[in-house]
Amino acid sequence: MKSKKYIVTPQVYTVLMHVGFWSLVFLWPLLSYEELSQVQYVVNRNWLSTSSLCVVFYINYFVLVDQYFFKNRKALFYILNFLAIVAVFFLVKHLLKLIIFSPTINGLRMREVRSSTVSSIQLILPMILGIGMCVGLKINKKWTKNELLLQKVKQTQLDAEIKYLRYQIQPHFLFNTLNNIYSLIDSSPNSAKTSIHSLSKMMRYLLHDSVTRKVPLVKEIGFLERYIDLMQLRTSSNLRLEKSFPIVNQPIQIAPLLLITFVENAFKHGIDAMHPSHIKIKLTIEKDALHYSVINSSFPQKDKVTDSGIGLENLKKRLELLYPGSFELIEEEIDMEYSAKLILNFKS
Repeated sequence: MKSKKYIVTPQVYTVLMHVGFWSLVFLWPLLSYEELSQVQYVVNRNWLSTSSLCVVFYINYFVLVDQYFFKNRKALFYILNFLAIVAVFFLVKHLLKLIIFSPTINGLRMREVRSSTVSSIQLILPMILGIGMCVGLKINKKWTKNELLLQKVKQTQLDAEIKYLRYQIQPHFLFNTLNNIYSLIDSSPNSAKTSIHSLSKMMRYLLHDSVTRKVPLVKEIGFLERYIDLMQLRTSSNLRLEKSFPIVNQPIQIAPLLLITFVENAFKHGIDAMHPSHIKIKLTIEKDALHYSVINSSFPQKDKVTDSGIGLENLKKRLELLYPGSFELIEEEIDMEYSAKLILNFKS
């Protein structure tokens, strides 16, 4: 037989918490007594006053706080609570006169009916404190609910912004890649066919794998290597390319399309048909951090003609949203050489 799994819902949990609290309030005085007669005395002495406290508390819990206090009808809230306390007070005073609510043992009444000021305060003060406790509990509950709702709204906005930034990459990437393939159609039709086949695999990654929150690092590296091979088909012999990728044996996952930007910019802005060019791509894994760098030749005159587009700004925004405080992005340009470095804690 399959064993049944019983799940405690938030509603059941709340009921159990309330029952446990009031049981503790009622039974707490009994812990200091040992004789049965003393226990019976405490029970008869406390149960009616505890019940009156519960009545006032739950009138506020289910009705008054939500319908009046939270709806800026506080004057009516205080008036109704005053009337409730007065009504319960006189009801308790009346019930205590009945022998059933104040029995006798060995001819002695278990509770005397006193009308002194001290006795009245002892009955009224707990009810006032109960109202305050109820208001505090409901305010805390409402604040927690609003906080969760705010977090949900923020997460929805964050997801929408991340999706927007990610979808910006796809047409940008496709535009650059199609330009490269177009240039091969006349000069090298076979290479163009190979490029289109490779592009179809890359688009499958863009359309399916990259829509998830994180992807295996192995897939991201595979996508990057296909892109590099595709770009090399149209580069001149002036380009010296070095690349170094690790063999990943760990189940490392990162946000999709984080690595493509550096390489895309290097091929777009670091190659000149008339001058020697170089691109050096290196990726290493050290403990829980990914170290990624792309160094390429820089041609300032070319950068003035060709806009760098959304690439790096997009990457910065995505890193700030996805890995706040867990990355370091460094850009440098020294002696006609541009370098971009990313250190990313992928455990975040």
